[in-house]
Amino acid sequence: MKTGDIKAILDEYSAKINVPEFIDSDPVKFAHQYRLLQDIEVTGILSAINAWGRRDMILRDISRILDIMGESPYDFVMSANLNMLSGNQSLHRTFNLSDLGYVCRGLRKAYSAHSSVEEYFAGRNMFEGIKLFRAEIISANESGQQRSTKHLSNPEANSACKRLHLFLRWMVRNDRIVDLGVWKNISPSELYIPLDVHVGRVSRSLGLISRKQNDRKTVEELTSVLKKFNPDDPIIYDFGLFGIGEQKIVITNDKI
Repeated sequence: MKTGDIKAILDEYSAKINVPEFIDSDPVKFAHQYRLLQDIEVTGILSAINAWGRRDMILRDISRILDIMGESPYDFVMSANLNMLSGNQSLHRTFNLSDLGYVCRGLRKAYSAHSSVEEYFAGRNMFEGIKLFRAEIISANESGQQRSTKHLSNPEANSACKRLHLFLRWMVRNDRIVDLGVWKNISPSELYIPLDVHVGRVSRSLGLISRKQNDRKTVEELTSVLKKFNPDDPIIYDFGLFGIGEQKIVITNDKI
């Protein structure tokens, strides 16, 4: 399949998925409910961290997490008694009440130093930003709670960091359709693809990537290819790749 044909397919399906109607069926819906930047960030981080598994369960469980935090997730992070968030009560799959406390303590430290989480990423490679932000959250917690770090992917371990790249897409991409575009100091061209099973499978079937692993190196490889299609906004194609994969669409010559 020619490069131009692949681009045409991805443009078509990305345009079909990146529509306002998509929001209600996606974890990004929760961040759309707020106007305060910090509420959007806190909600976005927790929604992205828990964006794995069945979609209906993801939406149900994020809603439950936000119910715990009340009207303003940011106010909760900054003023709640976070010691009350302890124990192994499951909130979403392996993410439990103690994990919520772990993330909230990290966010409290981050917001005590900066007005926005964007400051951990602006002016840096996004993987380096994830490394810095992750280290900040870890430093706010006791060493005995390190099991919670599994919810914060480690780019130094060659992780694809899918969920945190998804959060960054929400914050940075500024077409204001599905993504919120609330950060102003990072260009969409600096983003990396959130690489999940669907995106990886479709990308391989289209010949966009050769590596079999869904890891950091593959993220970098795929993102560099997508930049050839759209240098200014390569991650727009996350919509098309994900949509084709989730809907199990088979790309054949008659679709070109």
